[in-house]
Amino acid sequence: MGDFNAKVGEGRIDNIVGPYGLGDSNERGERLVDWCREKDMIVASTWFPIHPRRRWTWSSPGDRSRNQIDFILVKQRFRNSVQYAKAMPGADCGSDHNPVVCQIKLKLKAFKKTKRSPKYQFEALKKMKSERDTMCW
Repeated sequence: MGDFNAKVGEGRIDNIVGPYGLGDSNERGERLVDWCREKDMIVASTWFPIHPRRRWTWSSPGDRSRNQIDFILVKQRFRNSVQYAKAMPGADCGSDHNPVVCQIKLKLKAFKKTKRSPKYQFEALKKMKSERDTMCW
């Protein structure tokens, strides 16, 4: 989590940023892309063809400009699990930022209990052996 105020812009960047970004990129956006490259992550909120009003996450005072500066980042291996990611303009959250939501489909493996190997009571076995040895002689 972090508030980087990064703009990754429109257009694909490798397999990190999708074609559905908004606006131009900035230096912080380039640093975010580099960080995602290092950590094997994608900017999930740029991969879905959603209406432009569902892309912008921040508006300037007076609503003069709108930018996409908040993102959902996902590990590359979970890329196909993301169903959608979008901003929710108009949500009353007491901020000039719009919340960004994401739906992820998970397939969880069933947890199988492993059978415990039996615990041997070595002291009892030793006692039985010594009793048996004394009885036989």
